[in-house]
Amino acid sequence: MTILWFDCETYSESDLKAHGTHRYAEHESTEITVAQWAIDDGMPYVWDCTAPKPAKRGPLDYLRDQLNDPNVTVIAHNSMFDRTVLRHCWDVDIPVERWQDTMIQAMAHGLPGSLDKIGQIVGLEADQAKDKRGRDLIQLFCKPRAKNSTLRRATRETHTKEWAEFLEYSRQDIVAMRAISKRLPTWNYRTGHPELALWHLDQRINDRGVAVDLDLAHAAINAVAGEQKRLKAEVIDETDGQVSSASKRDQLLQHIIDAYGIELPDMKADTLRRRLDDPDLPAGVRLLLSIRLEATKTSTAKYAALVKATSSDGRLRNTLQFAGALRTTRWAGRIFQPQNLPRPEHGFDGEAQDLVVEALKAGCADLVYSNVMQQTANAIRGCIVAPPGKKLTVADLSNIEGRGLAYLAGERWKIKAFAEFDRGLGADLYKLAYARSFNVDAKDVDKSQRQIGKVQELGLGYEGGVAAFLTFAVVYAMDLQDLAKAVWATASSQALEDAQGVWSWAKKNERTLGLSNEVYVACEILKKAWREAHPCTVALWKAAGESVRAAINNPGETFPIGQHLKARRDGAWLRIRLPSGRYLCYLNPEVDDAGQISYMGVNQYTRKWDRLKTYGGKLIENATQAFARDILAYNMPAIERSGYSIVLSVHDELLTETPDTDDYNVDTLSAMMATAPSWAQGIPLAAAGFETTRYRKE
Repeated sequence: MTILWFDCETYSESDLKAHGTHRYAEHESTEITVAQWAIDDGMPYVWDCTAPKPAKRGPLDYLRDQLNDPNVTVIAHNSMFDRTVLRHCWDVDIPVERWQDTMIQAMAHGLPGSLDKIGQIVGLEADQAKDKRGRDLIQLFCKPRAKNSTLRRATRETHTKEWAEFLEYSRQDIVAMRAISKRLPTWNYRTGHPELALWHLDQRINDRGVAVDLDLAHAAINAVAGEQKRLKAEVIDETDGQVSSASKRDQLLQHIIDAYGIELPDMKADTLRRRLDDPDLPAGVRLLLSIRLEATKTSTAKYAALVKATSSDGRLRNTLQFAGALRTTRWAGRIFQPQNLPRPEHGFDGEAQDLVVEALKAGCADLVYSNVMQQTANAIRGCIVAPPGKKLTVADLSNIEGRGLAYLAGERWKIKAFAEFDRGLGADLYKLAYARSFNVDAKDVDKSQRQIGKVQELGLGYEGGVAAFLTFAVVYAMDLQDLAKAVWATASSQALEDAQGVWSWAKKNERTLGLSNEVYVACEILKKAWREAHPCTVALWKAAGESVRAAINNPGETFPIGQHLKARRDGAWLRIRLPSGRYLCYLNPEVDDAGQISYMGVNQYTRKWDRLKTYGGKLIENATQAFARDILAYNMPAIERSGYSIVLSVHDELLTETPDTDDYNVDTLSAMMATAPSWAQGIPLAAAGFETTRYRKE
């Protein structure tokens, strides 16, 4: 196999970060200025595309030959960019199956995607590392100069010395990319591996994109602007001009202290929601916090991102990042972040969505709704539509993480319960979770108790405690005081005594999370009850910690984690083998004298490369999410072959674009998604969804 290592530099007046790869590439000003490449282990070539073209056939012609040769594999770093730019600027359309990507190779093994960061991590020598001066040179030659600059564009003629540096920087990109690829693992990404074929499918999905209702997006932006203006005036009036806007966090915090004597730790949404649950909160503070929550909703930015990045044909592309969640390699969102869309209000169905869309487009949302900001947040999914003659067929795997955890843990009663529920024979798992926790009949579990069971299931499956339970309780707007009353009324004296002991410890160590004794004790009781109902899951947490410690301390040996997972260390890498055969990868693992497990990874808060701590439950969370991702991914090729064109994946949900005929329907799509792989026989799977012309959350 011949390998063409390829990279290119471009100039454009389009803003790549704002517009995304596809809209950037199609902009009339976009051009390839430098092309750099190497064949196999040969010498890197750099071609100045802005120089006069030679009369005779030259290196650039040879490059085109290689690009068009079906027997040549092209490898780039962030190949989506290179592939798209080549198609638009040079009319070179290389089939995606001929591409491989060093960025994806890194991310598939838990490493960041930046070429220079990867180089630092794998320890490239100075002569192979990416030149850090490159950022300055890219800023100089790849983007327009400042508007107040007399010279609007820097070129080889205007900056001769810097241009020579730029060409050398471009050559170094090839050197670094090639060296990095050879140092990276290939367990999850290599020729012939299912993950490579899956990435090729991912690229076709990203190229396809989704149809966008730009009229709705523009209308929503206008409605939000009007509402922001109104909320600003309301804040100024309420604070007698002391706070100029609800977005002014420090001003607002100080005013609440000065006017009401109330201190807030921060202005995070969860903090505000918890305080708004306090019946004794002064009316003025309640008003200001409510305005703050409304004014800071993120849907505005998402609408703007849609408008900026949608291509000239009305489709938004490159919204999915393969292996973007580095630890589990789940898909992450790009541009408008489809994996992180605001949760609509309860009861916001298709009919409600249609009414909001109609009001927004008519420019009268403020006359129809008192909470315009909430309604625009509700409607954001509605910007994704089916083109004329097509429909969106949408299906979602039912509680795949819960099913996956039960399968990995061997929690037989729960696997049976899922299977029976799918056949219409038993209670749903949220009712059952509560029933098992308190030894009552699932038939007797009421709506509020079911909600408690739901929060237990979502918050406690990975060794989480009171804090984890509380996080999901806030998400689902549970009344914590009512929760405490219900638990205290039914809990045994022994359960209360044990939980009080934990409360005393938390209070002594200042870890009460700002909760009252009653609420904290109730959450602790619910945590312990769930664990007692799930002995195999608790055992799996313990096994994960013990086996990973053993693997780290005994390189080359394999240690089982339950029935379906295995841990092994080879060199600098700890690997956990998933049922699919794919690996979770942890670089430079360590176990300290206290038994604390750590590894090197990207800190999700600082985004820096750092040493991260982990534990049994967290390792099982990684494995479960990765397992759920593998289940979803397994059936995607068959779904595509059946004519269901995937346009987006959101968590465990697939959006497909199909002809608007009965031949394509949600039952067929759901059945395909719920087909168990050979490596996960015995897991009960189910999927359900809907058909529509405008996307929504069901």
